[in-house]
Amino acid sequence: MTPPHGEPQQPYDPPPYGQQPYGQQPYGQQPYGQPYPQPGYGYGVAPGPPPDNHLVWAILSTVLCCLPLGVVSIIKSTQVSTLWAQGQFDQARKSADEARKWAMWSAISTVILYVVIIIVYVVIIAIAVNAEAN
Repeated sequence: MTPPHGEPQQPYDPPPYGQQPYGQQPYGQQPYGQPYPQPGYGYGVAPGPPPDNHLVWAILSTVLCCLPLGVVSIIKSTQVSTLWAQGQFDQARKSADEARKWAMWSAISTVILYVVIIIVYVVIIAIAVNAEAN
């Protein structure tokens, strides 16, 4: 049986070798010619090793120095690895710098506090010695 146009009817003609059927994309190709995403969650390759998170300094400044500033330093230092793994490299570097800054301010504020306490004790002792001498 022939169709009305005189061509023999075939169930399906496969496309020539190397060509995809009409309307289908080749395996793995992005539709409409969009470029392939970069590896690593789409953020690209890490530009070098991750920055130092200064976690040891943060913990030491929390335990030995000013607790509130040390806690902020610990929070910032723990964000470094997470941000680096997410591909937010600039944010990770910024968080590492902030962790270092907060740990330094914790140590500096403790040193200033100890100096002020020593000065106050020296003044109190000087006043007591002077009052006793009179």
